Amino acid sequence: MLSDVTTPQDLDDRFRETLAALPAPAQRRDLADPVTDDAPLTGAQLLDLFDAQVTSRQLDLAGRWLRSFGEGFYTIGSSGHEGNAAVAAALRPTDPALLHYRSGAFYCVRAAQVAADAPTPPADAPTSPAADAPDPDSEPEPAGSEAPVGGFVPYAEAARDVLRGMVASSEEPIAGGRHKVFGRADLAVVPTTSTIASHLPRAVGMGLAVERLRRLDTAGRRTGTGVRVGSGAGAAHVPWPPDAIVVCSFGDASVNHASATAAFNTAGWYDHAGLRIPVLFVCEDNGLGISVRSPEGWVEATLRAKPGIRYFSADGADPVGTYAVTQEAAAWVRRYRRPAVLHLRTIRLMGHAGADAESAYRSPAELAEDLDRDPVAATARLLVDAGVATAEELLARYDETGWQVRRLAEEVLGEPKLASAADVVSALAPRRPVRVARAVADAAARASGPGAAAREGAFGGKPPELSGPMTLAQSINAALADGLLDHPQMAVFGEDVAVKGGVYGVTKGLRDRFGAARVFDTLLDETSVLGLGLGAGLAGMLPVPEIQYLAYLHNAEDQLRGEAATMQFFSRGAFRNPMVVRVAGLAYQQGFGGHFHNDNSVAVLRDVPGLVIAVPARPDDAAPMLRTCLASAAVDGSVCVFLEPIALYHTRDLYADGDGEWLAGYPEPGSWVAGHVPIGRARVYRIGSADDLTIITFGNGVRMSLRAAAVLAEEGVGTRVVDLRWLAPLPVADIIRESSATGRVLVVDETRRSGGVGEGVIAALVDAGYVGAARRVAGVDSFVPLGPAARHVLVSPEAITDGARTLLAR
Repeated sequence: MLSDVTTPQDLDDRFRETLAALPAPAQRRDLADPVTDDAPLTGAQLLDLFDAQVTSRQLDLAGRWLRSFGEGFYTIGSSGHEGNAAVAAALRPTDPALLHYRSGAFYCVRAAQVAADAPTPPADAPTSPAADAPDPDSEPEPAGSEAPVGGFVPYAEAARDVLRGMVASSEEPIAGGRHKVFGRADLAVVPTTSTIASHLPRAVGMGLAVERLRRLDTAGRRTGTGVRVGSGAGAAHVPWPPDAIVVCSFGDASVNHASATAAFNTAGWYDHAGLRIPVLFVCEDNGLGISVRSPEGWVEATLRAKPGIRYFSADGADPVGTYAVTQEAAAWVRRYRRPAVLHLRTIRLMGHAGADAESAYRSPAELAEDLDRDPVAATARLLVDAGVATAEELLARYDETGWQVRRLAEEVLGEPKLASAADVVSALAPRRPVRVARAVADAAARASGPGAAAREGAFGGKPPELSGPMTLAQSINAALADGLLDHPQMAVFGEDVAVKGGVYGVTKGLRDRFGAARVFDTLLDETSVLGLGLGAGLAGMLPVPEIQYLAYLHNAEDQLRGEAATMQFFSRGAFRNPMVVRVAGLAYQQGFGGHFHNDNSVAVLRDVPGLVIAVPARPDDAAPMLRTCLASAAVDGSVCVFLEPIALYHTRDLYADGDGEWLAGYPEPGSWVAGHVPIGRARVYRIGSADDLTIITFGNGVRMSLRAAAVLAEEGVGTRVVDLRWLAPLPVADIIRESSATGRVLVVDETRRSGGVGEGVIAALVDAGYVGAARRVAGVDSFVPLGPAARHVLVSPEAITDGARTLLAR
């Protein structure tokens, strides 16, 4: 009986009661006939969708059962959302899908579609990717469009996947026990770890990239179901056919999230501008965000009001209608390459998760009303009314599936779990420095060999190595141009980077040289800028987005933390989003700014596992470090933040006005290998004997510390200045070696005393057993104020000199 809280037993009992009350069909219908006279689904197809829905429902019941004795770790289920089985059936299995966590039925159907498309060649037949691929030009046949296999069999593999995720089995095929997600590369299902819309900006980026790559010159030849763009080390394999559309599902409460607003706005903005974004957003609306109701009519009004996004709606309790509307929506997006949203009305059964007591916020009448709209029961009712099956036959299928799911659950219980910290982090951020170095060497060989003529043309007949000493900004500009030449799939984008050439001129001229398809301006929204990069990387590009100021990154930081850095971790490298994010930041701008243009906080970046953070201080470091980041992104799928000190962009002098000692020549390709800067290696400057003091610093601190070291040298103090260059991973070996050499360490940290880089340096020294003297000079725990007041909270050369003298006096 129904209680005031919908339990697994309630749900099972109610379903059985519903089927028992169904009358026998007046006559039987041929499975090959439409389920109703004008339906787009045959009886066989609808019966197969019923089996997918039942499999999803039984997986939810199994999840609660596993949790009841401490062997299941995830109980957010799909009950009430099983109408998304019809959504999956109306799409192609090669349409990449980013699914929210109530997508069990969708996942089952997608797995069955792919299994049905997979050929079984003779044992001695050669395999061919092109031959194995489904025809991208054909419309999908729903699972079961042939003679129905029957019951649970087509969904067994999907069920095992889901159960493995519930019990955190290390044999789970996508995350390997790190999280319960819907994802598998061969199903074109991209794992997402949340339903709160943080994956929507990525979906827009994927749509933009799929369309851009589709329009590229066909010199990038078709291979299998994907497109190969370019050649050599710069080649990218796009795993989806050129007319694919991107599908992204989320809950109704998520329409209110800033990330969703950003995604809808960006898709509409690009559509208004005439650029194509083939994305189908699927909003599964059960009316609740845990316990918070969506006001009646709000979701529809919100979705209908999105400019540039076409609105479709369907009732998830009507599988035939849902299938027809999804077909219409998908065909529209596929044909016109424009964004649309499918508003799918659903219900939620059994609460948000296992611990959710619905009686605290829902009445028994509401729960009963939802049970009356159970989509699995609705499909069963339609099958019986149409004469496709009897209630007894459907109940037998339901029970057989339940028994098979329970059997699989017992099997996966015995599978191994992740056994160590090393196992957990193994997929986080692979580092293959030898391959990265080789990629840099290959780039150098191409630049000086077969690509030399194109390179000379791109630089107007005067390569940068012939241009004389450069500033930091000029060196970065030249390195970006070299990167665009070597990586055909690379794109540089952000606010003001194209026509204007960047607020500080760092990207000046790149759009003219490489075209608006590869260097382009975006709308003013950092979440969308990063989302475009995430999707583009996933689609096979090498994105280099720019965040105009470090202070502007913080409102979009979760796109790096929750989306970018987690992709390889939660997919064991099956998916990756290589990206080099350029960020202008740190303090010391003269005559301009205050906090928003002089942000000196990087703690939020250093806290992201696996993220690479590069801070080039000198022009002769900037180019090789950027080449390393690009190579690491291409080779290892790394997510790199290239933090550029604004105050050093146009600096020319070091010790005295006019000395030009902060300038440096640009290296010619033949010297790139010798000048390669591996991730996590510092640079050391030795002043005088270099035996008395070690200063460890980065960014603006390098220039100030070198000036302080010159003053100390006049006092007979020999100093070694260590430029960290990499804030993550820290160059720990170099820190320990150079600190031990003098026994006196001054850490000069232009970020803040609390949460600053200096804390990490001191911790590294302590962990290594360093027993010498150590002292910090760091910024005050304050935002940076406007004008001369900034000097009171920032590190100065005088503070460095005084700190060194204090340390030496011990």
